[in-house]
Parts: sequence; structure tokens; C-alpha cells
Amino acid sequence: MCKVTQKRIGKNKIPYIVTHDGRTIRFPHPDIKINDSVKLNLETNTVDCIVKLENNSQVFCTGGNNIGRVGVLQHIEHHPGSYEIAHVRDAKGHSFATRLSNIFCIGAQKETVISLPKQKGIRLTLIEEGAARMSRARRTVDEEESDEE
Repeated sequence: MCKVTQKRIGKNKIPYIVTHDGRTIRFPHPDIKINDSVKLNLETNTVDCIVKLENNSQVFCTGGNNIGRVGVLQHIEHHPGSYEIAHVRDAKGHSFATRLSNIFCIGAQKETVISLPKQKGIRLTLIEEGAARMSRARRTVDEEESDEE
């Protein structure tokens, strides 16, 4: 997956897009816009799938205080001359806001184009993290005791 950062017309009026990792793709589909994501075929350097950045699409936060979180895009606040703010709601119902440049679109509606890690991008509170750590510690102690018997 690559996020589109630029869309331009180059020499001899050839359209091209530039992705977040510096790839240049010539003759892109006309529906591709800035901040959309594309799934690339690395062998042929062509676009396999386009994921539009719009309301109710699945997004992944790649920077800021909410790095690693996954959720559904609620809306985007436009502030001319300043940063655009994206409002996102995660699977547990918690909302957070971050800059639009920190958002990476990974799927439409409930379906993602890529696979997610085991926590599915949900951030736990400090209390929930501590409880999970304690339950893991208890399980390992119980397993060690059962092995001794």
C-alpha cells in the first residue's frame, strides 16, 4: 500500500503520481486523488487497487500521539493556511483527532485491504494494559506450577 502525496502533469503532458515512499507512477487512473491509497504490484509497478479517502473508510494513523491506531474516518476539518484535522473513531467507540498528513487509508467501509496485527489497532487504557499484563503473568505462573506436578 502506498499513499498518494502528489498528482502532477510532467514533461510532454504525461500525468503521474508520487507516493509517500518516493515511487513515481506514470499514467495513473484519473480517479486517483491526493491522500488516496493505492495497492501496487511490485513486479510490474502498476496499480492493482485504489482505496479512496472518504468518510467511513478504514484509516491507520502513521504519526503523532495516536500512532498505530486504526479506526473509521468520521470527517475532515479544513483550515485554510493551517493543518487539516481528521476525526477518527476506533472499534471501541473512542474518538481521536490527528493531522490529515498522519492518516493512511487502508480500506473502505469495514473491509481492509491489508491484514492488521492481533490487537487490530485498538489502544488500551493504562488500567486495561495493567490488567492484561497481570493476567498473562498469572497464566505463566499457573503453567509453571502445573508442569512441576
